Amino acid sequence: MSLEKKWVIIQAYKHNQELHRQWSHSYVVEDNDDYFVLASIRASVIEADGRKWHTKEPAMFILSKKHWFNVIAMFKEEGISYYVNIASPSIYDKGYIKYIDYDLDIKKFIDGSTKLLDVSEYKKHAEEQGYSQEIMDILSHSVDEVYKKIEKKESPFIDEEIREYYSRFARDFKIE
Repeated sequence: MSLEKKWVIIQAYKHNQELHRQWSHSYVVEDNDDYFVLASIRASVIEADGRKWHTKEPAMFILSKKHWFNVIAMFKEEGISYYVNIASPSIYDKGYIKYIDYDLDIKKFIDGSTKLLDVSEYKKHAEEQGYSQEIMDILSHSVDEVYKKIEKKESPFIDEEIREYYSRFARDFKIE
């Protein structure tokens, strides 16, 4: 069953199975064998500590079903920036798309530069939550994989592809 044209909630968990963050009302633009592609405008976000906030700009979520990362492409006035979560493959479960966030993040700025984020958080959680060597190897490989995709300008790091996904969403809701 395809989730296309349905609204879902995105949930990020930590390795210890605690809910980390939740995004409300994301629209599934595409559901294929590899990815869930979702659009979000002014989503309500709830943090694990109960803090609530709203996203500022439209965004596309590319949630991998096979790879250990997911991507949030954010539409800024100057262009598209990308925020990559090193995370487990995503699954669908009763109205929710879920994944485990493994702390490491990569930011791809509009000018093409990149930065690896949250290394100290990763090291802390790896010890506290007992990440296995197998998991840490997978995560390390995923960081390398993301950097290669960015360098080669491969999907999902293609601005035109992200804009086309957003256009499909905008057409469904007659957004200008």
